[in-house]
Order: sequence, then structure tokens, then C-alpha cells
Amino acid sequence: CMVIFTRMATKDLHKPISILFCNLAFSDLFTSFSGFWISMLFITNPDITIFGSKDMLAPYALYTVSILSTIYNLVSIGIERYLAVAESMRTRFRIGRNHSIAVVLINWVLAFFLGCLPLMGWNCLHMEKNLSVLYSPFCVNYLIFIAIPNVVVAFIIPLFTYLRIIIILRKRKLRMKACGQATGTYKSAEIQVARTSIFIWLLALISYAPFFAGVIFDATNHQCHIDLYPGVYIFRNCTAMLITMNCLGNPIIYTLKFKTLGAKLKALKCLSANHVRACTI
Repeated sequence: CMVIFTRMATKDLHKPISILFCNLAFSDLFTSFSGFWISMLFITNPDITIFGSKDMLAPYALYTVSILSTIYNLVSIGIERYLAVAESMRTRFRIGRNHSIAVVLINWVLAFFLGCLPLMGWNCLHMEKNLSVLYSPFCVNYLIFIAIPNVVVAFIIPLFTYLRIIIILRKRKLRMKACGQATGTYKSAEIQVARTSIFIWLLALISYAPFFAGVIFDATNHQCHIDLYPGVYIFRNCTAMLITMNCLGNPIIYTLKFKTLGAKLKALKCLSANHVRACTI
């Protein structure tokens, strides 16, 4: 919420990349709220989260939508950063606000379409075959259809984009060094991009790899719910907590680390304090 408020309150931060950052914060907020809904259902009626129920269909669908939206936003930010660096020496193509808004709309439409497929009929409410043990009443084939392609997208595309950014910065640094020019800016940018990409990979790996492992276990498991209780369901709850931690980590990595955002947030506090003093006088 702090990221969203700061981004929307400062006019000079309304840039294409800032739109993607703000949308990422909305996705993380959506994930947290849908996870909170599932947690309240677990507290009030734990059996429906274990044996499955129609009441869990909508919360799980919204949770899937929010996770997919977060993944697509992370990928979009990586692509935008790559295009910004790769095209910085050219004038043919520039990323504008309209491009970012279009990407945001496409991300949400795709996330809602794929996440709401169980609400459209792809569920196992009235059939015992192919039923997911961890995420009833979802079907195992739906979880595999959602998990495998998006895990590949979440890991492969950011790897390519950030490696390409590092390679481009290194090539330009070598060219400037060959011409006898200062390379301190490119060196610091290369270090910052490398450090950020490592944080992104570690956070994504820690957050989504256990969930993907749970889907694989779900697809190969042939035991009933009672035989797996409580160990497997504790693991499922831990995967949900890790995804929530990803929502907390994204603002730190992508926005709160930037000095500009921190300075703007401090400026907003100062403006608020000065306004209160003026009203008091």
C-alpha cells in the first residue's frame, strides 16, 4: 500500500516502468487478500480446505489469478528493463505509457482467463477421478497445465533478459574503456543489475519452487487425504506462506531499494507535516 500510494502521489514518477511497479504492488496486494480469505476459511472450517468443497473454488481461483498476475508482471518488468537498455542508443522504438498500460491489461486478462477456468467448469467437484489432494476441488491436469508453463516463463525469461542487460552493459564499458573514457557509471550499473537479478532469482526460487514440487507430488500421488494428514497439508500451508513472503519481498527488491522512491516518500511526509503546521497556525 505504501508503494502504491507513493507512486500515485508523485507526478514525476508516472513513467512506463513506474506503471509496471505500481501494478506489481496491486498484484501482491491481491495475492495477500486472497490468501487471507483462504486462511479465514481454514480457521472457520478446516475440513473444507482438506477434503475440498465448492466454497473453496472461488478463493483458490482468485488466488491463482493473483499469483499469475504477479508472475506476468515480474516478467514484464524484466522485458521492459531489457528493452530500455538495449534500445537506449536507438530512436526507432521507445517504451511509452500506452505500451505499459497495454501490457498491464493483457497481463490481467490472461491471468483472469487462466485462473478462472475452474469457475468455468474445469474442476473436479462431481468426480473422484483426477482430483487434486492438496488443492481440492481443482483437477490435477489443470494444476499441471497452469504450473509447468508459468514456472518456465517465470524462470527462463528473466534469466535471459537480465543476462542480456549485464552483457550489454559490459560491452559498452569495454568500448568506453578502449576509448579512454571513464567507465565508473557502467561498472556500478552492471553490479547493481547483477545483484538485483540474483535477488530476483533467489526470491522466485524460494517462493515458487516448493509450490511446483507440491503440484508434481499431487500428480504422482495415489494416496487418500486421510493417509497424508497432517504432514502434506502443513507443507501446503508453508508453500502459501512462501508465496506471501514473495509479495513482501517484491517491493523491497523492485521499489523500496530505489533512492528516488525513498526520497519521494520522505518528501510526502514532510509536506504532510508542513500542512498540519500551517493549518495549526
